[in-house]
Amino acid sequence: MKIKRFSTDLLDTNCYVVYHANHAIIVDPAGAGQEVQQFARGIGQVDAVVNTHGHADHIWRNAFFVEQFSAPLWIHQADAGYLSDASLNLCDLLDIELPKMEAQRLLKDGDRLQIGDAYLEVLHTPGHTPGSICLIGDTFLLSGDTLFHQGVGRTDLPGGDSRQLSRSLGLLRKLASDMTVYPGHGGMTSIGPELHE
Repeated sequence: MKIKRFSTDLLDTNCYVVYHANHAIIVDPAGAGQEVQQFARGIGQVDAVVNTHGHADHIWRNAFFVEQFSAPLWIHQADAGYLSDASLNLCDLLDIELPKMEAQRLLKDGDRLQIGDAYLEVLHTPGHTPGSICLIGDTFLLSGDTLFHQGVGRTDLPGGDSRQLSRSLGLLRKLASDMTVYPGHGGMTSIGPELHE
């Protein structure tokens, strides 16, 4: 399984294309629409658009990619309401407008997302939002806004909860120290320097 990162202009949010055997998913389509589209088309089939949580900077281009690839939209069940609520998804705060959307699949902890012959596992990590998730691959973690290089997700936004985030970070501490972390913002890191040291 391979990962391609695209840094976007909206709050420096990372969008990822995860792919294997001519199949791909697009994770957190914050922007870089044409560039991501061209790269994904070169791989083959886009099986889904996946949001690690429902904030505007991570769902901004959902509609574009769902339409371009006729792909279903997936988000954790606890953040499904964020897709259409401007006060929850921060559109009101950021002064942007997004089309209201509904997810075709509501994810839950332990779900497996197939990409070609490989899988990502959904780990529910609430705290930044009630439905924040991380996606676990064989040697890497897509952490959304749960964990960053030298930082963790904010809990002072609607739906944030510092106690839940602390418990979620405890789950991540159980992962291998050398597991590569691809966060929602900023550069990549690994579990060890962030949570074991």
